[in-house]
Amino acid sequence: MIGIPAKRVLAVLGLAIVLAPGTPAAEEEIGTFTVQFENDRIADTDRHYTHGTRVAWVSPGLRRHIPWAADVLEFLYPFDTYADARVGIALGQSMFTPANISATGLIADDLPYAGWLYAGLSLHVEAAQNLFGQRFDVLDTMEIDLGIVGPHSYAEETQKLVHRNVGAPRPNGWDNQLDDEPGVVLVLERKWRTPELTVGDIALGDLALDALPHAVVSLGNVSTELTGGVMVRLGQGLKADFGPPHIRPNLSGLGGFDPGGKLVWYAFAGAGGRVVGRNIFLDGNAFSSSHSVDRKVFVGDFPVGVAIAYGPARLTFSHVYRTREFDGQSEPDRFGAVSLSVRF
Repeated sequence: MIGIPAKRVLAVLGLAIVLAPGTPAAEEEIGTFTVQFENDRIADTDRHYTHGTRVAWVSPGLRRHIPWAADVLEFLYPFDTYADARVGIALGQSMFTPANISATGLIADDLPYAGWLYAGLSLHVEAAQNLFGQRFDVLDTMEIDLGIVGPHSYAEETQKLVHRNVGAPRPNGWDNQLDDEPGVVLVLERKWRTPELTVGDIALGDLALDALPHAVVSLGNVSTELTGGVMVRLGQGLKADFGPPHIRPNLSGLGGFDPGGKLVWYAFAGAGGRVVGRNIFLDGNAFSSSHSVDRKVFVGDFPVGVAIAYGPARLTFSHVYRTREFDGQSEPDRFGAVSLSVRF
């Protein structure tokens, strides 16, 4: 939605709110379900952003099933009379800890313990636009996440249960976690998909290359950031999606995908930079006194990985490298991510 006039943003938000509770789906398809799992143990670390789980659903395209959706989309996207929209809902939990989880006392120079439990409502519009003499595919996303940071995020209970069952060290410092605070984040994102460039052929067919530039604004007491970046992909069937889904603020694609009955696969590498105005997991509670660290204003994220889709399923594996987020942080962070999307 970057650069769209305010009245159009309000119209999009209204469309999402009206459609989400009772959107009729096609008889042959009810949407795409995605389970995402991110954990630093996959990358052989155990600190800072240590775990994220997100379960999401995104609808099929609405144009065929909502009579007036086409009129709204043609008002918002006059440059593409075939623009289509999807709505989505999600439930997620993220957790953050200092590097030394065996200590019981407050570690003043390291990240606070914190959890974030939230539900999300989103609207995604896919369109095409002529830029620089080329026709680019465009994905606009508006998402609002509502939840709670603090003990009632139940991150402490989740981490202790998982660590006990997998034989990992017990986290002993959760008594020092951030206080309960209601959280809200509004995310506006525009992503472009460049035309494919054929770079060769293999036994399965043409090998193609494309790029996915993106720009994101996040506003809220949990996170206020301005993000820009690009992902480059090499593989086959790149038009099936807009990149792999990740848990924000990581570079993220759409849960929905369409392999068109063919095998789709690609390797990807991305680079993104965030200008951080607020991050509750570094700055601490907004409405009470709490532990905090001095955050860095600029943070970079660098994901690499592979994705494969066939029939109704898509599986992705990622490794994410994140630059230092606060003063005194001894080394950058990294974590792994796995996601499975299935169409029904």
